[in-house]
Amino acid sequence: MINPDEDLPKPAKKLLTPPPLDMLGIDELNNYIALLEAEIALVKAAITAKDAARAAAALFFKPPPT
Repeated sequence: MINPDEDLPKPAKKLLTPPPLDMLGIDELNNYIALLEAEIALVKAAITAKDAARAAAALFFKPPPT
């Protein structure tokens, strides 16, 4: 049997669930900012690595000259 929901786009995955900011103190908010900045640095490094891998693959699979 065909499931019509299989063709629908999947909802975007929420990777981080932020804490309730109004319940945090100033020091906790500053620590949360530091944690987010560290996470951003990790994501940027992953993007750089994936860009390098894509560039290497593009060179390897370059179409032959005509």
